[in-house]
Amino acid sequence: MVVVPPAGRAIAAVVGALLVFSAARSVIGTVIVPRPVGSWLTRSVDKVVSFCYRVAARLIRDHARRDRTLAGQAAVILLGQLVVWLAIFFIGFSLLLWPFEPSITSAFSQAGPAMFEIGSVRLSGAPTRIILDIASLTSLVTITLQIAYLPTLYAAFNRRETEVALLNSRAGVPSWGPELLARTHYALGTGVSTIDTLPDLYAQWERWAADVSESHTTYLPLVRFRSPKPLSSWVTALLAVLDSAALFLALSPKTAPVVPARLCLRSGFTCFGEVARAMDIKVPEHPDPGAGISVTYEEFLDAIARLHEVDFPIERDPAEAWPDFVGWRVNYERAAYAVADAVDAVAALWSGPRTRARPSIPPIRPPR
Repeated sequence: MVVVPPAGRAIAAVVGALLVFSAARSVIGTVIVPRPVGSWLTRSVDKVVSFCYRVAARLIRDHARRDRTLAGQAAVILLGQLVVWLAIFFIGFSLLLWPFEPSITSAFSQAGPAMFEIGSVRLSGAPTRIILDIASLTSLVTITLQIAYLPTLYAAFNRRETEVALLNSRAGVPSWGPELLARTHYALGTGVSTIDTLPDLYAQWERWAADVSESHTTYLPLVRFRSPKPLSSWVTALLAVLDSAALFLALSPKTAPVVPARLCLRSGFTCFGEVARAMDIKVPEHPDPGAGISVTYEEFLDAIARLHEVDFPIERDPAEAWPDFVGWRVNYERAAYAVADAVDAVAALWSGPRTRARPSIPPIRPPR
């Protein structure tokens, strides 16, 4: 049997202390601190689980089946975080025990049961008892915090999905910006336009985007929580609202609610940018106005044709409005597309490409 000298055990104890500190910092930053705190542990779990799910999802072409498969991704990330925290605490405290135990095997066998019990009568020596009692308290606190963490996540999820569900009647399923304008003006065929409700809608989504930006960057697993309906997504919903505001400002600057629409756009592209950067997606903080957008002029004309179907009030020629629309959309398109691809959101119109080619799904419309 190889005998490790005291100096080697002391170095192992230092490594164990660093592991315990890293895991504790990750738990505190993820669950307690109400602001985005970088943690290599939680990010690593998120990346590994997300990679596995993406590989599995690539084999499924039907969107409804793929959505059902991806629905469990966020739950696996949360469970994975807990398992990794406890595993690192276990290894760290075992290494801390090694200088006080005859062998590393003995240290691990002592630390394992102690993770879930306090004050074992089999122990001898104050240092060993202190380390194992701290290990027991640490594991119990970690599990308790993770359980208490779930209501916060689901409260934020419910706030998010309430507005997404309400938008489905206005913007179609899956949501699309021009459809939002067309249906708002058409007003279910009543003959009375409800465009005057758009200022309130943009104000609501300005607050919604600010809420999502704060909650989804602080509690990153929320990004992976999918909508209850397979053709709904918080990403495509926000993108549709922003596109509707950009279109309205570009096509009808005199009729459009300028201030609410601009504030909504500002809050929306800030939300997409902050969420993308929290997911380690590289997007510029200040997009290049000359970069252009992926939506083509022909697709822009198709959107205008949809608005003409319901006699939407358009004040400008499409060629004149196009540069303004591009100027608005360039601010949020790249970040929105990156987040949509990362979470494999439904391939709505104007929602960008996916890692694997997915046919775009137009909004489902009831017969006239």
